[in-house]
This record gives sequence, structure tokens and C-alpha cells, in this order.
Amino acid sequence: MRYKPLSASTYTEHRARFRQQLEKGGLAVFHSNDIMPTSADGSMPFHQAADIFYLSGIDQEETILLLFPDAFDPKDREILFVRETSPGIAIWEGAKFSPDEARELSGIATVQWTSSYEATIKRLMPQAQHLYLNSNEHLRQGNEVETREERKNKELRALYPLHNLQRSAPVMHRIRSRKTDEEVKQIANAIAISGKALQKVLGFVKPGMKEYEIEAEITREFIRHGSRGHAYTPIIASGYNACVLHYITNDQVCNDGDVILMDFGCEYGGYASDLTRSIPVNGKFTPRQRDVYNAVLHVQKEATKLLLPGVFLADYHKKVGAIMEKELIGLGLLDKNDVAKQDPEKPLYKQYFMHGTSHFLGLDVHDVGLWHEPIAEGMVFTVEPGIYIREEKLGIRIENNIVVTKDGQIDLFKDIPREVEEIEALMAKGAKALA
Repeated sequence: MRYKPLSASTYTEHRARFRQQLEKGGLAVFHSNDIMPTSADGSMPFHQAADIFYLSGIDQEETILLLFPDAFDPKDREILFVRETSPGIAIWEGAKFSPDEARELSGIATVQWTSSYEATIKRLMPQAQHLYLNSNEHLRQGNEVETREERKNKELRALYPLHNLQRSAPVMHRIRSRKTDEEVKQIANAIAISGKALQKVLGFVKPGMKEYEIEAEITREFIRHGSRGHAYTPIIASGYNACVLHYITNDQVCNDGDVILMDFGCEYGGYASDLTRSIPVNGKFTPRQRDVYNAVLHVQKEATKLLLPGVFLADYHKKVGAIMEKELIGLGLLDKNDVAKQDPEKPLYKQYFMHGTSHFLGLDVHDVGLWHEPIAEGMVFTVEPGIYIREEKLGIRIENNIVVTKDGQIDLFKDIPREVEEIEALMAKGAKALA
């Protein structure tokens, strides 16, 4: 295993949080992801479904978790099913979890082979009043591929149509959004690796380089420090490309005088980091670039202060928009008289700042959470304002990851440079070392 997993006690705590939200007589089932095919006999690297990973720590295909707190037999109240291995599987694919290893990692006493799942669920369903099925209810999901969980849900609905069906997703969104201390530490591990990659890049970038060369250097740093790679497809966008919010081609030349927007973050132990920095290709910001950069940095610092328990994200984003308006007026991009007369439903700042400032962060880079409930202690958010001036071929975004506490915020990026002077000094040092 490349990474140090969370403790069994943390996975036990996660399951306890879920059980507390169930109706009496509720039985919940969670499934792993499939190994997705490419073509011919190829397949993509396996990526575990976040919910079953959160509840068990088992990072393996064909895993099933059954939670039934009111089962008559205590041994049936938590059951973990793992893929049965064989000498052939061990030779071709490598070792799989043994029952003892799965017990030790997950803290679940009852571990069975996946092949026994159907008989077990058939035996327990007569005791259940409510059947909790899980699904992807992320507000921005648009998956066209049927998942293993969706297939298995269809089977259960067909077999037990008279049971009271309940949704696990709202419960998972609520409990996953509040991180335990170990989860925060794992996110911090991912952030530390991303910070190492940024330090490497600051001493590496120079005019004439291709964007993908920078991406390659970042990927190398991730893997050499125990990460499996990127938590999401990286954006290495120089010049005008930085004004394309989800630019991922990363194949253009970085020209002298341009700014590169780099949005990347490593995954470590299943948890994501999410970093954005904008740096000058030649190591020195022009006065205009510096002004725009410092405007974004001011918005980011002020926005961070607004992430407090009890605040609703919709209200938070409106307040950040008002801060951004002032900066855009100061940069000469908006006229204060036009802003005073604007349609509140179509604020003018969105011409230059089109996206949201913050999203939940955790097992997924755009992690789950309930946007209609207030911010709470233990939640982790990105703070990532940006200004994109297409006519100047200039896009600048700065992004840190923040833990909300009862007293304010903890910036997990506090040791990662973001001030203009820090960036220019590190780039100058790198250029000198390469000379």
C-alpha cells in the first residue's frame, strides 16, 4: 500500500455517524465501483467509490458493505463482503484482502466473501423495515455510465418492491462534509505533496517550455512522494489559456511575458488536495499582472475570513461577489456607476469572475455536502477567486484549502507561497540554480 490508511477507529466512527441517522429497522447497502474497461482487454486503474471507502477503508473492487443496526443477531449488524482470492488471482493480479486483513483495516468483525452476499441479504431482508440504497446525488453529477451500485440497486428494488425505500445519499453528504481529525491530516498530507510539486515547478519554469512539461514535473513529484497521482485532471494554462476555466489540453508553449495558471492537486490515501497558483513565465510580474494578482489575493484573504459556522454558502458567495466588485472597479474593469445600476440577478463582476469561490473538499475534489444547510465546524473548503481578462490574455486564480473551526479558519496552505514577492524570489532562485 502506497499510503498510510486511516485508523480502524476512524472508520468505526464514520459508520456510527451513519447509523445515528437511520430509521429504526433500516438496512443499508453500499457497493464498490467497477473496474472500468478501455478497449480490447484494457482497463482503467481502479478507483474506489468514495462512500464505501469512507465507511470501511477497503480500496478493492467487488466490495460490499451492509449496515443493519437493528439486526437480531449482533454479528449481522455490520457485514463486510470482500472478493475471494485464489492462487491464480494472486499470480496475475496480486494479493487481495484476506478476511483478517479486512477486519483489521475496517474495524468490522463480520467479514464474508462477496459470493455469499446474495444469500445473506435474502436472509436479513425479512427483518428490515427500511431499505437504504445509495446513489450519486452530487449536485453537478452527470454520469452517463451505469455504476455497479446502480445495477445492484435495480436488483434489490425488483426483489423487494414492498420494502420502504430510503436514500443514503443525504445522510452521506451530511456526515462526510464534517471531517474527523484523521481526515484533515490525510488532506494535509496530500496538500504537503502538492506544495512540494509547486516548489519544484517554481524552480523549473522558463520561457519556451511546453505546458505538458510542467505537468510532467508535477506528476513526478506526486508519485515519488507516495501519491497515486492527480486528484483531478490538472490545468496548466499559459496566456489566454488561463481564461478557459477547464482548460486541460496543456500542449501550448509558455511565452515570455505570459502568466501561467496552474490548478492541480494530488490524491493521497483517497483524499484530494486542490491548489491553484498563477506565476509569471519569466519569473517577474509586470505592473499590470501584479495589480491583478494582488486584487485576487485580497479577495481570497477576505473570503477566507467569511467561512464561519452558521453561514450559508449562498450568502457567502454574494458577499465575496461584493468584495470582487470593488477590486474590479479599482482595476478599471468595471465602472462604479454601472455597478450601482446593475441587475442584482446578473452582477457585472461575473464578466471577469464567472465561477464560485468555494466548494467542499475531501474524498472527492468537489466533495459532497448539503448547500442548504449552514457551514459547520470541521468542514473543509477551497477558497479560489479569480479574475479572467480575455482581452488582455490574462487569467489569475489563487486557491487554498481551509478547515472551518468554531473560532475561525485553519489554512492548510499556510506554508505554501502565494505572495508576489515569495513567488518571484523562488523563481529567481530556481533560475540561478539552473544557470
